[in-house]
Amino acid sequence: MDDHDLLIRWTARVALALYVASLLARGLASGNRGCLSASRWFWTAGCGVFLLHVACAFEFMHHWSHSAALAATARQTAEATGLDWGGGLYFNYLFTAIWVTDVTWWWLDRQGYESRSRFVEWPVQAYLAFIAFNSTVVFATGETRWVGIAGTLAVVAILGGRFRWRGTATS
Repeated sequence: MDDHDLLIRWTARVALALYVASLLARGLASGNRGCLSASRWFWTAGCGVFLLHVACAFEFMHHWSHSAALAATARQTAEATGLDWGGGLYFNYLFTAIWVTDVTWWWLDRQGYESRSRFVEWPVQAYLAFIAFNSTVVFATGETRWVGIAGTLAVVAILGGRFRWRGTATS
């Protein structure tokens, strides 16, 4: 494994750790402004590191070629599932757009974001968690898969149990 592979892998891992940390801080917040502020910073940093991950992958693996990324996605999908299909790349693009939009909303309209309906919050979190699960469990191997399973269980516990903040419990 060369330095570029390590950079690609570790930016993904750090982004995922910050994603889980943000959800944990939200789950513990119960209206606590300090926890919500920490969550917003984790959320923002996670998104930033994820964008660095995307840039590294496109630079070092795909040489800024959408076609190369599509072909690599099809190959990885075939290896993991037997289905030779690169369309998962578009789901990754959507993941990126959703996370960037979500971070932007939180910084531009903190009050509106933090009081948004669970009918907005839950689909966003469910989609991001679904993609994170696929990238760390379905398409990963070795220790990454085990850490992905642990992270998935943590996210499920957070989202399913303690994920409440002002406005979402009754909306």
